[in-house]
Amino acid sequence: MARKGTTEIGFTNKHRQTVTERTDRTGTDHGQRVYMLRCGDCGCDYGANGSDIWLRRCPKCQRGRPGI
Repeated sequence: MARKGTTEIGFTNKHRQTVTERTDRTGTDHGQRVYMLRCGDCGCDYGANGSDIWLRRCPKCQRGRPGI
């Protein structure tokens, strides 16, 4: 099975955060787009820059940075 890129819908990082949607919103980092993630532990939905997906932790249950 081929690996998904970090911004592909369905990608899940090592902290169990899964990409659920690509938005049209501009991110807070240069040239970034906001992607919606869902925590695999508590179900929290939040936005993140595409460049941050690989390292994100849930802002609700994993003491991660607030979503954008």
